[in-house]
Amino acid sequence: MVLLSDSIIPANLLDEFKTCTRLQFNGKLEIQSCKGNKFCFYYRLGRIVWATATKHPFRRWKRQMSQYCPQVNLDTIRLNVQDTAVEHWEYQILETLCKQKIINRQQVISIVDCTIAEVLFDLAQQVNCDTVVCQRNQDVILEAPMTLSSTDTSLKLMYQSWHSWAEAGLANFSPDLAPIVRQPEQLQHLVSPAVYANFLRVMEGKYTLRDLAFKMKQDVLTVSRSLLPYVLRGIIELVEVEDHTIIPLFPVKEHINSSQNTSAKSQPIKIQAKAPLIACIDDSPQICMLMEQIIVANGMKFVGIKDPLNILPILIEHKPDFIFLDLIMPVTNGYEVCSQIRRVSVLANVPVVILTGSDGIFDRMRAKVAGSTDFITKPVVEDKIIQTIHRYWQTNVNASNYSSSMAPSLKMSYVN
Repeated sequence: MVLLSDSIIPANLLDEFKTCTRLQFNGKLEIQSCKGNKFCFYYRLGRIVWATATKHPFRRWKRQMSQYCPQVNLDTIRLNVQDTAVEHWEYQILETLCKQKIINRQQVISIVDCTIAEVLFDLAQQVNCDTVVCQRNQDVILEAPMTLSSTDTSLKLMYQSWHSWAEAGLANFSPDLAPIVRQPEQLQHLVSPAVYANFLRVMEGKYTLRDLAFKMKQDVLTVSRSLLPYVLRGIIELVEVEDHTIIPLFPVKEHINSSQNTSAKSQPIKIQAKAPLIACIDDSPQICMLMEQIIVANGMKFVGIKDPLNILPILIEHKPDFIFLDLIMPVTNGYEVCSQIRRVSVLANVPVVILTGSDGIFDRMRAKVAGSTDFITKPVVEDKIIQTIHRYWQTNVNASNYSSSMAPSLKMSYVN
């Protein structure tokens, strides 16, 4: 039997969990580390009903939906951009999918349990080398929870997982790190040609240890333990990777026929997603082609502008929602173009992100003075491009279409 007193969780944090259970707490327990990581546990009647963490929420969501709800094509889910600002947006999606009978209750329970387990594990690893601050918040209460997890049981399972992880020599490695082959020549001499080819294919710094475990249909401990000897010899390195969004985040507009009868209105509202138009201004055909592939593959529309002399007329004609702008071009430069864009009324508020191979402080300051929204360096990387769009692109839908709290409902459609 595992004793909670043996847990690596500090006594004050463990007491906080116990207090929430004893008081039958309803609300959110926020745990913040001095490194900026935040963990949230949502309680109902003293039991944990959901958990979130700032590290890799989209990766976690994709893995678990793919594992427990394989019948759902994630590309068919459209979210309101503002909905993802809610910390428990994943839980709201589960509620909506369950109500629409797209997924069943057992699938929801599996995802909830797995999410709580992952967040608790990450919390355990964080507090093992950092201090945390706890705060209870009763402003956010998840009504009618889909499952109630025993906090005591969840903590015991977390301790067992962490104990096995540490015993395997992995205490200093997060399962959210991504392996990348650094010494392919040495690796080639140690493994078979088939294994070597597979290593190079999947271990390129894009998939975390948790992602790889899911792809390989193994548990993350087994996969990580098998890679550890290569990591210790420097053949494979475990690196930090950004989260990646896997659900297209577009603005949405409700289309409700005024002639609908009462029974029709009780059905799930269908919401049509309008894909944003992304413009790329770059004299390089290769860059424009690569950007087009990335943008279109993520469900958005694209217009490429390679002629520096016709930039403004094309922008005014198409009125894009977001602009990527090359810094170095013949005849003109990105600073001048950005300043001109800001003087056109229909383009004045469109996000403009400078794309360049240079990354000097002077370049960044000059780009900001010219009116740019942000400044990112080449080479063009898909995750960075998509995350930048999601970070700065603002929906043009009237704010009255959304609830001010954004908590009661989720505006989402599922396209068959």
